[in-house]
Amino acid sequence: MASWASNLAQKVGSKEFRSYLMSTHFWGPVANWGIPLSAIADFSSSPEKISGKMTTALTFYSLLFMRFSWMVRPRNYLLFACHATNEVAQLVQLYRFVDYNGGIAKVLKGSAQQLKDNSAKSA
Repeated sequence: MASWASNLAQKVGSKEFRSYLMSTHFWGPVANWGIPLSAIADFSSSPEKISGKMTTALTFYSLLFMRFSWMVRPRNYLLFACHATNEVAQLVQLYRFVDYNGGIAKVLKGSAQQLKDNSAKSA
């Protein structure tokens, strides 16, 4: 037990670990955790408040940054975990949005109608 604690203390006290704590590799993902935590907190709120467009955008955003965090060297596991959590949370929110608005066919029909209305206004 003592050797485990001393190993941990030695790693935490190392110059390399302190350098990591002062880098954007650490603080970027820490600051970014607000997005998935907010989405998770919204699970209990009414689905009428969910923006389908924003939820879809955040879903694609997290997919892209999951890939980025995996491909960058050294791999940023903290950023990957943040965006994987956000991806799941946004997919849950998207499901709630579609379910509340009458299913995928109705949502897509409404989006198509909105596009027609917007193009008629601009013409």
